[in-house]
Amino acid sequence: MPADDVIDTPKALDVHALPTDKPALAPAGPSSKARYRGLIWLVAAGFFMQALDSTIVNTAVPSIANALDVTPLSMRTALTSYVLTLAIFIPMSPWLCDRFGTRKVYGGAILVFALGSLLCGIAQSLPQLVAARIVQGLGGAALMPVGRYVLVRSIDRREFVSAMSTVATFGLLGSVFGPLLGGAIVEFTHWRLIFLINVPVGLVGLWLNRREMPEFRLDRANPFDTLGFLLFAGTSALCLLVAETLGGHGEAVWIAACAAGAAVLGTLYVRHSRRVAFPVSDLSLLKVRSVWVSLAGNLFTRLGVSGMYLLLVLFLQIGCGWSPLVAGLMMVPQALGSITVKPFIHRLITAFGYRRLLLGNTILVSLVLCSFALLDTDTPTWIIASFVYVYGAVMSVQYTSMNTLAYVDVDVKQASMASSMASTAQYLSMSFGIALATLLMAGFLGASDKHPYIWAFRWSVIVLGLITLAASWVFSRLRDTRVPRTATEAKLATADE
Repeated sequence: MPADDVIDTPKALDVHALPTDKPALAPAGPSSKARYRGLIWLVAAGFFMQALDSTIVNTAVPSIANALDVTPLSMRTALTSYVLTLAIFIPMSPWLCDRFGTRKVYGGAILVFALGSLLCGIAQSLPQLVAARIVQGLGGAALMPVGRYVLVRSIDRREFVSAMSTVATFGLLGSVFGPLLGGAIVEFTHWRLIFLINVPVGLVGLWLNRREMPEFRLDRANPFDTLGFLLFAGTSALCLLVAETLGGHGEAVWIAACAAGAAVLGTLYVRHSRRVAFPVSDLSLLKVRSVWVSLAGNLFTRLGVSGMYLLLVLFLQIGCGWSPLVAGLMMVPQALGSITVKPFIHRLITAFGYRRLLLGNTILVSLVLCSFALLDTDTPTWIIASFVYVYGAVMSVQYTSMNTLAYVDVDVKQASMASSMASTAQYLSMSFGIALATLLMAGFLGASDKHPYIWAFRWSVIVLGLITLAASWVFSRLRDTRVPRTATEAKLATADE
């Protein structure tokens, strides 16, 4: 998962009413950024850990599959289970902070994430690895949203963007070094170290949490929507089961049962959310055009692109015979492309507006995806690197535009819920996208006896490109092309890039 995927900002947008704001004529005091330097490092470490873990595994998929005696495409469950867990449990983060306090929640998240990493490192089978990845996801679901929330509450608004940029840089570094580090670990040591390196990092994080994390909590938290959470979690899990088992032989009855169960639970949740004061996801926000366009556009875009890096790793390592290290190195141009265009994205949104920019860039993303079908075993390395670089650049524009769009028409009081819904929809669509990509790859593998992974990769990226193109129709439904109300608002939505 690229670093600019992440947009979790619970309770983050009400920056004009923070308790740390100072009167204009107040005497100059120590910079809040300087006073909370340790906190910034702690949150940056959390961003780095999750970004690293989201990208480091892809490069190691063939090696892990070989060690666990399963096919590489079967490893999709280990990837989707982690992302789905993030999607389900992210909405709980604001309530947990209000109820138990930020120090306990963040420390607990670090501990659970490190424990999940340890369990991943000692897993002896794919089911054990999947269970351990779910534990990892439980911890990871709170790392970034709680970290950002604490920074909003602690850092003066005049320095918040600068502090958030520092934290975001570490998230981006995690996405850059993840594939390369994963390839190096697999090639020179053992794949289990990919997960075990999180354990000492987690111990340092627990120490920093005790020293630097401030305590924010409410004396009386709002009631948690337990029933709504269970209905939402059940619907999400059943939808992923449908995506995971599509195409399986003799699975028609099971698929139908899961689909029917998801439809029933989803309908029950819609009815339930209208009757409670504090739902897990407030579906009334979908009446705002920019919100539903952002969520639906995210869904179709990520269905097409979320499994791309896994397919590229399989293409390079299995289809072309590249080593894990070189294949991991080939993922670095994606982050470089993202870094290159990042300073210009807000200007593009201002110049063209959301509708025109998202329409044009979505078509461009679709074309770039389809162009990967031109690659072959004889393609020079620099050409493949150029493709990955361009792909990273256009995806950075796409992610930033989609992420900020969710906030342009919502009141500041609704921004926390809009952010939570956007984050949840984002991770759900990522899990479905990974499942879809591997399903396509498996389907096309049997269509050619000569270079099957090359053939399957080519046709898979073409289909994924066409699916991504469908998002352009969604973005054409936009009417309002306003840019984010303030530079700070734009930065909040893109700070994890």
